[in-house]
Amino acid sequence: MDKTQKLVLKFENISKGDVGLVGGKNASLGEMFSQLGVKGIDIPDGFATTAKAYWYFLEANGLLPKLKEIFGKLDVKDIKSLQKAGKESRELILKSKFPKDLEEEILNTYHELELAYGQNFSVAVRSSATAEDLPTASFAGQHESYLNVKGEKDLLKYIKECIASLFTDRAISYREGKGFDHFQIALSVGVQKMVRSDLASAGVMFSIDTETGFKNAVVINGSWGLGETIVKGRVITDEFIVFKPTLDNFTPILSSSLGTKIQKLIYDKGKSTKYVSVSLEDQNKFILKEEEIVNLAKWAKIIE
Repeated sequence: MDKTQKLVLKFENISKGDVGLVGGKNASLGEMFSQLGVKGIDIPDGFATTAKAYWYFLEANGLLPKLKEIFGKLDVKDIKSLQKAGKESRELILKSKFPKDLEEEILNTYHELELAYGQNFSVAVRSSATAEDLPTASFAGQHESYLNVKGEKDLLKYIKECIASLFTDRAISYREGKGFDHFQIALSVGVQKMVRSDLASAGVMFSIDTETGFKNAVVINGSWGLGETIVKGRVITDEFIVFKPTLDNFTPILSSSLGTKIQKLIYDKGKSTKYVSVSLEDQNKFILKEEEIVNLAKWAKIIE
């Protein structure tokens, strides 16, 4: 299979070497799904639109010359000029239509996922830029993600919203400041089965201590509900630090810090998600049990 010619790739066919095709986020998800499931790490399945799909979408709608014309007038030091360029770019994308064959391939792959998980399943739709993160430039949090997405209509809508988020004011300004060519970066969109973490907790885990560089610690931060509250800095999380060398023999948890966790993001029937207050009882309770902390730390070690 020549992956470079594919419009859509399933996670099982994506590896860490495919950053140029599906971006860093989707390349990592594909690598974990295809390589680590056999080692007991449970990664929900999904697929990604490719860089080829992005350029095909722009070409089919005649967008590239129009976008270049908009950016030819951009003065990034002028906030109004930046806002104008961003708004016009996003509107061009949102008003455009998917080429029929691209739309069909997205929906066919989505329905294959539906066969595996059942008709009522929901997905996360996430942006993944094809520029690699560098020591001096990280694209984390630059582009949009959408949660609890169900059905063909909303799936296509939010994939397009992700594509448009390549041209948010913040993303444009960041690329200008870091010297990236706006038209050398493509936007891949990952579609992944959602886990009902709104019924429990979600978080972020690192296989080293990111503040000190200490390599023998796993650091876990988490809160009640969906993980967007954490990545957007809306809550103070619980934090657990685990000592890797003693994971299999002794009690390895070095410290547990209780966060305030005053709100959480959950599924909503009327719209995709909503913020609600966390009860005082749950604010004062750790989100994970000891065995869960240790199991997650073991997963971090395997992934590392």
